[in-house]
Amino acid sequence: MSVIYFGPFIVTRQVFYKSRYSFALVNVKPLLPGHVLICPYRVVPRIKDLSAEEVADLFITVQKVSEVIESVYKGQSLNIAIQDGPLAGQSVPHVHCHIIPRRLNDLPNVDDVYQLLNSKDADIELSFQQLKSINTVGLSSPDLPDLARTPRTEEEMWAEAEILQAKMSKASL
Repeated sequence: MSVIYFGPFIVTRQVFYKSRYSFALVNVKPLLPGHVLICPYRVVPRIKDLSAEEVADLFITVQKVSEVIESVYKGQSLNIAIQDGPLAGQSVPHVHCHIIPRRLNDLPNVDDVYQLLNSKDADIELSFQQLKSINTVGLSSPDLPDLARTPRTEEEMWAEAEILQAKMSKASL
């Protein structure tokens, strides 16, 4: 198995789906249950840096993974978002698309997810650094205030990745 990077971070065991140019991984600090990321293998900071083939594959992967995530997490809708560059809130300089399953009343206001995506708490790079330095049992409940959410353990992420990998392999893709 070759090593897969998300920016500078090795995420090979968090990956639950692979296509020709893209991969899907579980999130170290999901904003809501089922929040996952889709990335190209090639580490580039902006959408404009991807080839046409990579862009097409990225969005086909988003479509395939979205169907499974919505089913597994009983989502009624999805937020699908890309923060393209640091001024758009991108915390890791590697193109990535957020898929966040949504349910009625999962947050006080439906648009609160955008504030969460742009909060310091959603800083994925910081979350990976916290995981490496403290390696505590993580909490990912949307009922907790942002500052109370901690990165999940590697074991928690691996377990979720295994479940999603099995679901993806069974899905009619």
